Amino acid sequence: QVQLVESGGGSVHSGGSLRLSCSASGMTVSTYNMGWFRQAPGKGREGVAAILSNGRTTYADSVKGRFTISRDSAKNTLNLQMNSLKPEDTAMYYCAAQGGRIWNPLRRYEYNYWGQGTQVTVSS
Repeated sequence: QVQLVESGGGSVHSGGSLRLSCSASGMTVSTYNMGWFRQAPGKGREGVAAILSNGRTTYADSVKGRFTISRDSAKNTLNLQMNSLKPEDTAMYYCAAQGGRIWNPLRRYEYNYWGQGTQVTVSS
């Protein structure tokens, strides 16, 4: 079955960087639509970045120019490079995958496979 395992979270100061990874099994990341989502305490889960099976990427306005989503076919992983981090980026970050047609890549209900999450904390 499909399994997604995130790693790379941690605590950094404002302006710092982190690189999240999502290791996939039971599927091939290059043939799925993949996304990164985050959820802060007391808030809903929001889409951060997505990469479609055709390679097209999309980002939330709040992270454009700071975050970069990519996939490593050799390692079968999805990555999220996060630069210029801000305290408002603090959240649990989740990897998601969907194998069929997708209409809104940043909408959580489009995805049917999820990882357990990795915590990112940015202090000012």
